[in-house]
Amino acid sequence: MADRDRRPAPGRAIELPELTPFAGTALEVRGDYEAIDFTGLDLSGQRADAAGFLRCRLARCRLDGLAMPRARISECLLTECQAASIDLAASIVRDSLLADARLGVLAAAEAGWSSVRVRGGKVDLLDLSRGRLNDLAFEGCTISELDLTGSRVRTMRFEACEIDELVVDDARLADVDLSGAVLRLVRGIGSLRGTTIVRDQLVDLAPQLAAHVGLKVRDD
Repeated sequence: MADRDRRPAPGRAIELPELTPFAGTALEVRGDYEAIDFTGLDLSGQRADAAGFLRCRLARCRLDGLAMPRARISECLLTECQAASIDLAASIVRDSLLADARLGVLAAAEAGWSSVRVRGGKVDLLDLSRGRLNDLAFEGCTISELDLTGSRVRTMRFEACEIDELVVDDARLADVDLSGAVLRLVRGIGSLRGTTIVRDQLVDLAPQLAAHVGLKVRDD
């Protein structure tokens, strides 16, 4: 119980220990990285399947095509990184912060994310489909498409975010607060049951809600 209590909440800063600069030439499959500083590196095209990252920092890195399926990331800071695509399928991410990223596709289907904060930056496609997501916070983000298809989500909030398309087909959402997001399109709108929105959002979503329940809306 004590270890769980020491975990940083999404709203808190990530406190890292003294870090050692990365001295390798490439990441390794099933590599084990603790208190390592990856700053200003080009890790494009590398593979780090099932690798573990504990209390590490990735700052201003180029990550095009980086493949890290089944990676384990805990208490890490990722800031100002850029990539056309990253593969984090089935990853486990805990108590970490992704800040000011510029990403094309972040593919994290079937992932287990807990106590994760995404702050600032832009993502074209954030694929968290079929995931197990708990205690996620999005702050000041621009996301073209957020895919939560089939995910189990408990506690997720948005502050000052813009989401062009939110996909929640077959998702199970509990304690999800969308009131701080601009939502332009929702797919699977019936799965929003139990989420929190504000009145303006309700007005914007009214045509989709009407279509979902089969209402015919006639102009006056």
